[in-house]
Amino acid sequence: MNHDVYPDFYLADILRTTKTIALVGASPKAERPSHRVMAFLLRKGYRVIPVNPGQVGRTILDQPVVARLSDIDEPIDMVDVFRAAHALPALIDEILELPSLPKVIWGQLSVRDDAAAAKAETAGIKVVMDRCPAIEYPRLIG
Repeated sequence: MNHDVYPDFYLADILRTTKTIALVGASPKAERPSHRVMAFLLRKGYRVIPVNPGQVGRTILDQPVVARLSDIDEPIDMVDVFRAAHALPALIDEILELPSLPKVIWGQLSVRDDAAAAKAETAGIKVVMDRCPAIEYPRLIG
């Protein structure tokens, strides 16, 4: 897929069919973008599981934090990535080892690695990069 431009229907379909999101890089700090986006997604009715090894045993926005994706014991529809772009290849390798693959990997603003995306797409996972669901949701769904 060309990751320079996404058709509106592609993004809208992802946002409408996603129910459970693992948010990698979730922060307990209210001023951080990951915290604000997580709050937005929760308000829109998504189940959001914060992933942050430094916050295990705590909650973020009343959601228990897990250390890694493999600690999640339910199906994940989307992995929302708040990590530096250079971390995406290793994260995609981690995702591809999960017993149940997510339908979507969504890289936040500035999170892009085309080779890593191609690897995920070869495994049947949709990929969105350098976009934010908290921007796309109001634009496409209301």
